Amino acid sequence: MDNGKLPVAILGATGAVGQRFIQLLEDHPWFEVRELFASERSAGKPYREAANWVLDGGPPSRVGELVVQLLGGAVSSPLVFSALPKEAAVELEPKLAAQGKIVCTNASAYRMTPDVPLLLAEVNGDHVALLDRQRATRGWSTGALIANSNCTAMPVVMTLAPLRQFGVKRVHVVSQQAISGAGYPGVPSMDMIDNVIPYVSGDEEKLETETLKMLGTFDGEQITPLDTRIGASCTRVPVLDGHLVHVSVELEERPTHAQIREAWACFRGSPEVASLPSSPALPVVYLEQHDRPQPRRDRMIGAGMATAVGRLRDCPLLGYKYFALSHNTIRGAAGSSIQNAELLARRGYIDSFRPN
Repeated sequence: MDNGKLPVAILGATGAVGQRFIQLLEDHPWFEVRELFASERSAGKPYREAANWVLDGGPPSRVGELVVQLLGGAVSSPLVFSALPKEAAVELEPKLAAQGKIVCTNASAYRMTPDVPLLLAEVNGDHVALLDRQRATRGWSTGALIANSNCTAMPVVMTLAPLRQFGVKRVHVVSQQAISGAGYPGVPSMDMIDNVIPYVSGDEEKLETETLKMLGTFDGEQITPLDTRIGASCTRVPVLDGHLVHVSVELEERPTHAQIREAWACFRGSPEVASLPSSPALPVVYLEQHDRPQPRRDRMIGAGMATAVGRLRDCPLLGYKYFALSHNTIRGAAGSSIQNAELLARRGYIDSFRPN
């Protein structure tokens, strides 16, 4: 039944991030889930039977009745959200874009591809215009491929973006990443309980490269990465959701703590981005308590779309240091992809769809 909403397909719909897409899209004012795709193990079954639901509650009743289709089959929805692993995304995502689909991907396969926007809407919403070049060079008249960042880079970028006015010179990051970042069932319990694992495959490299692309400048043709050096060490900790990062930063200027906190408090992104349905009222929220942010208590600030920051203090090596926290499967994954799609809809990149 036509209700004026844009039909949406989800690739990798039975996985943890696919489930988060379904949860966040329930009652979305612009988009409606119409198609679900997954592997042979799930294809042909109603979603309520195919998915081992790992989030609170259960799948929405309407979506639960949708029959899961085989990944690689024909997609009719104009908007596609991809929760695919990198190996599957490499082939399928550009194929769908070439067919005229708008593909918003959480996969890492094309994040650093020069003509693919790597969007964190409040930070670099202007990078969406890179799609004009993408379409021209690839011959995609209506299709497009847009990526969102690694879930650990997200709180780093969101808190550094307001500090660009002071000149970001050097950054060092140590992460404490939730186990949900490894997908379901994730890290084996014998490895994770009573333990911290000082290695998350690929994330240090992603943090050191994706951050610079998102904080870079777009001149109408290409993105010039931010001229900054970043070092990162990533760890996995026994927390369900919420990636906590400790950031040390050297700034060219010497702002006071009050000036830094004011920069965070005033940060909104463009008015266009701030008006999107998924955008939090405050993208960066500073917490006054001496022992915050904490994953269990603060990951759902702004419905999971805000970044909590706290413990700003002097760093004897680089000048300043602080903690930042984001919900890794909402703001760091499905929520950002949905917000990116909202921005594309507002900008007119989704053919024949204009949101209210």
